[in-house]
Amino acid sequence: TRRSSDLSFPVVNMAGTEAKKLPSVPESLIKRRKAFAAMKANRIKKTVALKKLRKSKRKLIYKRAESYHKEYRQMYRREIRMFRMARKAGNYYVPAQPKLAFVIRIRGINGVSPKVRKVLQLLRLRQIFNGTFVKLNKASINMLKIVEPYIAWGYPNLKSVRELIYKRGYLKIKKQRIPLTDNSLIENQLEKCGIICVEDLIHEIYTVGKNFKAANNFLWPFKLSSPRGGMKKKTTHFVEGGDAGNREDQINRLIRRMN
Repeated sequence: TRRSSDLSFPVVNMAGTEAKKLPSVPESLIKRRKAFAAMKANRIKKTVALKKLRKSKRKLIYKRAESYHKEYRQMYRREIRMFRMARKAGNYYVPAQPKLAFVIRIRGINGVSPKVRKVLQLLRLRQIFNGTFVKLNKASINMLKIVEPYIAWGYPNLKSVRELIYKRGYLKIKKQRIPLTDNSLIENQLEKCGIICVEDLIHEIYTVGKNFKAANNFLWPFKLSSPRGGMKKKTTHFVEGGDAGNREDQINRLIRRMN
């Protein structure tokens, strides 16, 4: 028989369950958990702040687009009103000289003189069917006259400007051709000019604002398709039944066929 002193009984707590000694958590693990929790809280805080910022920006962009729409409508209605007033008085209404032109290169590189080649480079028209916006002044009109046999140009309307930028818009960021997919791309580069979205860019180009040069240089030259239905005669001026030279508001028809 065993002695009673040899028998060992488990220690029982007041609830009747066996008391187990919990393993101690390593200090490094506790630190890691705390750091992870702090990082998570910080990330959630940043996400919430970013959401608020995006929401406020969306509201601002919407308001700007609304104001631009109102401005374009007023401009259009003012032109109609002036035309009607002049007609009623038995006069003619002569609209203001256009400030914006869209230039498309329609001929290749063979047999191009150095002066013409240089002007085409300055206009950023290095390939056939490339197009760019140009601010019209005395110097730019003289440049267009020099290269007139190689280009088709005219005065684009709002629809043409909008369709070109939305459909064919590429941006020049760090000398790279980046597709225009997000407003943040514009904001990062042109925020200092007060341009934060596509509608701002369209407004700046169409109205030829004070930041036109920055906005236009930010856009990569448009790479257009060859016109649907083909061309009539590249070597002849538009007024003689060809394609080259100034075609005023008829450029919009050509843009539709090439866009």
